[in-house]
Amino acid sequence: MFDELSEKIAGVFAKLRGRGVLTDADIKDGLREIRRVLLEADVSFQLTREFMERVEKKAVGVSQIKSVAPAQQLVKIVHDELTSMLGEQREGLKLSSVPPTIVMMVGLQGSGKTTTSGKLARKLKSEGRATRLVAADVYRPAAIDQLETLGLQLDVPVYADRT
Repeated sequence: MFDELSEKIAGVFAKLRGRGVLTDADIKDGLREIRRVLLEADVSFQLTREFMERVEKKAVGVSQIKSVAPAQQLVKIVHDELTSMLGEQREGLKLSSVPPTIVMMVGLQGSGKTTTSGKLARKLKSEGRATRLVAADVYRPAAIDQLETLGLQLDVPVYADRT
């Protein structure tokens, strides 16, 4: 999901890079596209609005630094605001001191829950933790099959009820 979001935001910046000078209108058009991308990625409306207001305040009407390409200035502003919004420190997964730790993956269809579950299982297994995957998606065709395939590849048991 983050890869797709990154690609779409990078696409917005790619459109702006070819320009020697960015007008306020160019910046506003680019920010409108970023707003659309964030909302499509299911970022909350309130958070998106606050983020966009902060970026626009810093980007629109600001004089260009001569040694930096205009699009790069906007990239830095967006990067700094995303970092501020997501947090500067990387947080690790907090596991219960008394097993088991249960992690429930929730998200929109196609957002990468199954793949992320497999990656998380692989990471925890590599740390020596007893890991299990439980199939809970009873609506998507082949969801259980996909999870079982991941479990086989990772040598992680999968619990599924096909009834």
